[in-house]
Amino acid sequence: MTSKVREKGEQVRRFILENIESHNGDIAALAASEFSITRQAVNKHLQRLREQGCITKEGSTRAPIYRLVPLSTKRFVYDLSKPLQEDVIWRAEIREAIEPLPDNVLNIWHHGFTEMFNNAIDHSGGTSIYVEVNKTAISTEIIVSDDGIGIFKKIQVEFDLLDERHAIFELAKGKLTTDPRNHSGEGIFFTSRMFDSFDILSGGLYFSHERGKPEDWLLERSKEKSGTAVFMNLHNHTARTTKKIFDEYAEGDDYTFDKTVVPVSLAKFGTDQLVSRSQAKRLLARVELFKQVVFDFKNVEMIGQAFADQIFRVFANEHPEIKLLAINMSTEVEDMVSRARANRADG
Repeated sequence: MTSKVREKGEQVRRFILENIESHNGDIAALAASEFSITRQAVNKHLQRLREQGCITKEGSTRAPIYRLVPLSTKRFVYDLSKPLQEDVIWRAEIREAIEPLPDNVLNIWHHGFTEMFNNAIDHSGGTSIYVEVNKTAISTEIIVSDDGIGIFKKIQVEFDLLDERHAIFELAKGKLTTDPRNHSGEGIFFTSRMFDSFDILSGGLYFSHERGKPEDWLLERSKEKSGTAVFMNLHNHTARTTKKIFDEYAEGDDYTFDKTVVPVSLAKFGTDQLVSRSQAKRLLARVELFKQVVFDFKNVEMIGQAFADQIFRVFANEHPEIKLLAINMSTEVEDMVSRARANRADG
């Protein structure tokens, strides 16, 4: 009986920790409803978590505000004028800063940190790399930042893109690299999909990818700053594995990266609609590298005839070996796509 009571108590406290920041003002009511216990019982669990140093309490008794307490915060600075190896930095300092964690979680962090740190070494053109590790009872965040040219600006210049926003669009597809001899271009793509949240702040743009959400976010800020900052956040006890993420975008046992999801909405600028062949051609850049291309039309209300025709008739005819799929289409988008596919069949 005692063990069952202890187990339920641990479940209640785990639930509180996982939901406390997203339901700050009503966490007691939420936990009471979830476990069919009184608010007074929940308050005892909240008090125990405070005594354990997991959370803090602010505000008044009537309207308390609870926050997760960082279990550890560590900062590191690395001089790019000296030889740096990402695997050595991982083993010597970063792994120790985030342990203990389950093996599958450590594997994700190993992959994500070394990929982003290596990108900063090879591509930033800066003088220093800054790493910050923040760990709470629920999740861990690692920030890797540099003072270099900025990832979006570098990609824009290297590929002669219209502006930095196109760089984000190309990163979202995957297989993008400014150094094909030494990099496959898969690092950022797979890393962004391994974490609960993956954000890049560079120049005047902010890119955000959240696990489980169909769309990526692209925001602009008024003041541009040089350099790149990558923010990675992961639940300390996620069941996710690196293999699961690779399997989502690979075919066969050789882990060939053959599938990409193209967020069509990122091709829009301001209030412009997607109507022209030129816009479609920019959307299609490098998709011939994949065997399966999924065009996600989330947040795209309409497209033009020429735009649809260029993708689903012209490109489809030129690349019959590539499977083109379209998801999250509005009625207007679906009509245009169907018309283009019908014309292809007629042709």
